[in-house]
Amino acid sequence: MVVMARLSRPQRPDLVFEEEDLPYEEEIMRNQFSVKCWLRYIEFKQGAPKPRLNQLYERALKLLPCSYKLWYRYLKARRAQVKRRCVTDPAYEDANNCHERAFVFMHKMPRLWLDYCQFLMDQGRVTHTRRTFDRALRALPITQHSRIWPLYLRFLRSHPLPETAVRGYRRFLKLSPESAEEYIEYLKSSDRLDEAAQRLATVVNDERFVSKAGKSNYQLWHELCDLISQNPDKVQSLNVDAIIRGGLTRFTDQLGKLWCSLADYYIRSGHFEKARDVYEEAIRTVMTVRDFTQVFDSYAQFEESMIAAKMETASELGREEEDDVDLELRLARFEQLISRRPLLLNSVLLRQNPHHVHEWHKRVALHQGRPREIINTYTEAVQTVDPFKATGKPHTLWVAFAKFYEDNGQLDDARIILEKATKVSFKQVDDLASVWCECGELELRHENYDQALRLLRKATALPARRAEYFDGSEPVQNRVYKSLKVWSMLADLEESLGTFQSTKAVYDRILDLRIATPQIVINYAMFLEEHKYFEESFKAYERGISLFKWPNVSDIWSTYLTKFIARYGGRKLERARDLFEQALDGCPPKYAKTLYLLYAQLEEEWGLARHAMAVYERATRAVEPAQQYDMFNIYIKRAAEIYGVTHTRGIYQKAIEVLSDEHAREMCLRFADMECRLGEIDRARAIYSFCSQICDPRTTGAFWQTWKDFEVRHGNEDTIREMLRIRRSVQATYNTQVNFMASQMLKVSGSATGTVSDLAPGQSGMDDMKLLEQRAEQLAAEAERDQPPRAQSKILFVRSDASREELAELAQQANPEEIELGEDEDEDEMDLEPNEVRLEQQSVPAAVFGSLKED
Repeated sequence: MVVMARLSRPQRPDLVFEEEDLPYEEEIMRNQFSVKCWLRYIEFKQGAPKPRLNQLYERALKLLPCSYKLWYRYLKARRAQVKRRCVTDPAYEDANNCHERAFVFMHKMPRLWLDYCQFLMDQGRVTHTRRTFDRALRALPITQHSRIWPLYLRFLRSHPLPETAVRGYRRFLKLSPESAEEYIEYLKSSDRLDEAAQRLATVVNDERFVSKAGKSNYQLWHELCDLISQNPDKVQSLNVDAIIRGGLTRFTDQLGKLWCSLADYYIRSGHFEKARDVYEEAIRTVMTVRDFTQVFDSYAQFEESMIAAKMETASELGREEEDDVDLELRLARFEQLISRRPLLLNSVLLRQNPHHVHEWHKRVALHQGRPREIINTYTEAVQTVDPFKATGKPHTLWVAFAKFYEDNGQLDDARIILEKATKVSFKQVDDLASVWCECGELELRHENYDQALRLLRKATALPARRAEYFDGSEPVQNRVYKSLKVWSMLADLEESLGTFQSTKAVYDRILDLRIATPQIVINYAMFLEEHKYFEESFKAYERGISLFKWPNVSDIWSTYLTKFIARYGGRKLERARDLFEQALDGCPPKYAKTLYLLYAQLEEEWGLARHAMAVYERATRAVEPAQQYDMFNIYIKRAAEIYGVTHTRGIYQKAIEVLSDEHAREMCLRFADMECRLGEIDRARAIYSFCSQICDPRTTGAFWQTWKDFEVRHGNEDTIREMLRIRRSVQATYNTQVNFMASQMLKVSGSATGTVSDLAPGQSGMDDMKLLEQRAEQLAAEAERDQPPRAQSKILFVRSDASREELAELAQQANPEEIELGEDEDEDEMDLEPNEVRLEQQSVPAAVFGSLKED
């Protein structure tokens, strides 16, 4: 049962409460200034009717008018009570009055101001809301204005009142000038472009301004240029030309866009001639191909649009005869612009680097057919290009300039140009030397041979102050006397036009200056030889040899020795030997082979055979390892031809010791084949046995097959068994490396992996020794399968130190180490009769005697 009671206080006869309220009322009576007590009471009464809840808030605020918590909850409750009502409901006015009463005490609380302003915005009361925002800004300290302005600006933008919004933004920018971009965007959206341009210009000129959107100063400048150039009729307060030209000096990497913006401004303003002047100025001043392309494309598009507009206007008005002249003028202007493009582009490249020689040549080519422009271009080029900064060869400009005059029949002018070129301070001596050579060639082309000789002699004359060729501190005119290019041309002219003595003097001078090359030395010697001065030519070779070291002296030595042998043959043998020894002293292995072969040929033809063999033997040690095999082959061949094949045994042995395994294997096979042809079967077998130690049966099957064929022809069962035993032993030796064995087996079987476990699948724990044993057993089985088939006839062999009776006794003796090969082998053994052994008889080959056979 709900018990209604009335308080006994006479001052509030209208205050009623329920029985559940008594504890809270008593607590409030005891602590009427406690906010917590009032908040607990209010929390308890949340479900009560709104008037009673508001009455409770009023009682609490009457006692505690400065409590932010009470006011915040009360105002929030009052706003919630009118949320779904019409804005014209009186309850809204009561809620507004309640907020106004709150600000008597809570005027420093921004949260309450924000809630009230939002509440007024929802009611649509524009003026009241604006004034409330202004009151809030005046009441709050400036440090808290940043909380009010976002909502205030949103309110200003939400209504089509540009003047009010502009005034509000101006006030806001005084507090937050870094938000100017937001204001500029609003001005653009409200079509106030003049003020937007002013604000944007202010921002661009402020070096301390930092864009909130992360835009660079150039991006802001570009926006300003687009704004003022595209709206010339709306932006009146700024000097557009001065602003864009100021940007041209600041942003030199974006000149193309800025020039196009300036021209676009004049086009939109209707000043077409002014726009054309801007385009021409831009084309003459831009420094990069990218900027030039932008400006030129925009310029061409502008001319096309002008022609199209003129044609459209003429067709509409019908005054074709009057407009024909103007139209033809526009078309001619457009065609001239297109035809000028390569020349304008070349001008851009030359502005980038005025010392680029190749671009000057291209510019001359663009003026083809216009002599005056060509002369002006060459004149400008030689005056502009600095030889020390030039890209390319600056002397080619002078040479081409003179060649142009020469081609047009003005020979005197060409000589004047080249004479001026010889006085230019070039960076490289080679440039000046090329100019002097061109002077000589000019005279030669016009058959002025004496003048050509005089010019080149003048160029090679000793200067008053001598300087080294690479001394950069001296001018090139003092160093050109050491230029090999000028001296070479002078030598050629002296050979063709001068006397023997003058030519010889030129070559001697070249050698004295120590500027000769091996080819110059050879040419000098050949020149002397042509004039039958053989000893002088040999002296020239020796002078050249003293100038150079290996490997540059290689050609000189080869030519010298060849010419000396051809001249004297064996008449001056000791001198030739001294020359060869001198040449071989310090000769690198790379160039030794040719000299040794030439030396050996000399000894063979004019000297002693043993000297030739000694030279060959030295050559096998002196040449590169890659050439040793070829050298041994030549050595063996010559020794066999001179002394006979028996003399080559020591050479073979030396080659086998020195060469690599691959080449040593080939030498062993050839050595064994030679012994076999000589009938020395035991020697051949010993060679095969020695060579087997470097022949892996898995990779050198050809060797083992050769040995097997040899034993089939010349051996018996014991020798074949010995060969097989050696093969197994060598195989086991090469199988000591388990990884190598595994990789080889996998290569044969085609397996995808190469581990030890692949050798014995399913037995991964087996050690390496067991694997080797298995492999040895497998090889033994393969050897048994590879046994050669028994021949139908008896095996015959050669043994020179045993008689027929001893052979019969040996055949009857039992071998305790004999290997049982099977029943078939026993049957074959039964067929062998010891008394039926035959001996082969051979005649001594003629190759044994070599060149002694004829004697």
